[in-house]
Amino acid sequence: MFIRPRQASPSRGGILCTLLIATLTGWLLLNPGLQGISARAAGEMSQDQLDQQIHDYILAHPEVLMQALQSLDQRQREAEAAQAKQVLASRADDIFRDKQSPVGGNAQGDVTLVEFFDYNCPYCRQMAPIMEQAAADDPQLKIVYKEFPILGPDSLFAAKAALAAQLQGKYGAFHKALIGARTRVTEAAVLRIAGEVGLDVERMKTDMQQPDIQTLIDRNTELAQALRITGTPGFVVGDQIFPGATDLETMKKLIRQARSGK
Repeated sequence: MFIRPRQASPSRGGILCTLLIATLTGWLLLNPGLQGISARAAGEMSQDQLDQQIHDYILAHPEVLMQALQSLDQRQREAEAAQAKQVLASRADDIFRDKQSPVGGNAQGDVTLVEFFDYNCPYCRQMAPIMEQAAADDPQLKIVYKEFPILGPDSLFAAKAALAAQLQGKYGAFHKALIGARTRVTEAAVLRIAGEVGLDVERMKTDMQQPDIQTLIDRNTELAQALRITGTPGFVVGDQIFPGATDLETMKKLIRQARSGK
């Protein structure tokens, strides 16, 4: 799975630091292994004395730092997962029924599989035949493609070209050719492949400049962030959000669960 680079966030780091200190202090004071610091005793100490006691204990038992960090990380992951599920429920139309997003499989299918992908992501390429097989084996499967170009200018050019190809009714063929490319999908490669699949390349280049195309890519990016999808590929099916490549049987299992509502 390719992860989108994140810029450092001082405010987020400060919050995490504060939470860590609070979590660690509370954990230490409640830990029966910390001799000599009861809640009452702690209340009678000065801040400097309490800090020194905690400092000495950490030096003697450095493993508590890892335990505190793991606890904080788990809580953060659970909170983010809960927020993503809320987004999934409140923005179902944007995720599953966006009229501008290209569709594969059965457009009227009873289960929708959404993929956030980048044409230069090798794991997305690995998933392409698996998704194709899943659609072939399940005539009621609808696939929604979310262009999510996170791997540089070449990927952005390819995403815009693919969405422009949709205006000529050739998204499916062009998408399959791009995702099946064995080399990096550069601007030159995109234009060459466009010609090979029968696109009007000059028209495609003009259509790529339409504001609606960039707006859709921006919307996909914002939606991925809201769903906590930070890399490619990322999938949504039913009420499940799952990152990274998987195998055919796992994908079919998730589709069955979505169909049964479980």
